[in-house]
Amino acid sequence: MITVALAKGALLKDSVSRFAKAGLDFSNLLDKGNRQLMVPSACGRAKAILVRNGDVPVYVAYGQAQLGVVGYDVLREHQLPVAHLVDLGFGGCRMAVAVKDTSAYKSASDLPPHCRVASKFTHCARSFFNQLDLPVELVHLTGSVELGPITGMAEAIVDLVATGRTLRDNGLVAIEELFYSTARLVGNPLALRLDHGDLQRIIDSIRSNDHPNNFSS
Repeated sequence: MITVALAKGALLKDSVSRFAKAGLDFSNLLDKGNRQLMVPSACGRAKAILVRNGDVPVYVAYGQAQLGVVGYDVLREHQLPVAHLVDLGFGGCRMAVAVKDTSAYKSASDLPPHCRVASKFTHCARSFFNQLDLPVELVHLTGSVELGPITGMAEAIVDLVATGRTLRDNGLVAIEELFYSTARLVGNPLALRLDHGDLQRIIDSIRSNDHPNNFSS
């Protein structure tokens, strides 16, 4: 039986919709009264496990799920060995550098060397600032990173930005974009190599229904 790892939260509704178009009904996951973390599809050919967004590539990489849907930001941050299959197009947001709207910084390169930058995405942030050849002190936070500049702990943050309202409401402004993130269909490389066609049919169905981008790795 095929196992699909789906993320709780903002990506779930559209993820369920995409798999429904491929013939796998996981709509029970959208029932507010449902407390099950693993549900079978109506056809009985597959099951879905409901996990946190950051855990999706972990389950796929370790083979407990053959397919999964996860944000590109998570894939960039954790760098786990999963196959990037389809850009699903939903859940769009920007990974961006933001500062106080009263600051004089207009781009990331304006930040002073060795300043503190707060982020949940320290790997992405480190790669970005390394490319700029700008040494910074990264402060890992798991909660509201906007508080970094507000409290004076950090000069800037690196975080996901969707509408930008949270930044505006807290007196912050985005000054540079690292990359654009959308939900991606990923797969376990070994499962894909051993596939007798079942996984590929699901992938092809999702791809044909979605008109997404195709990835080679």
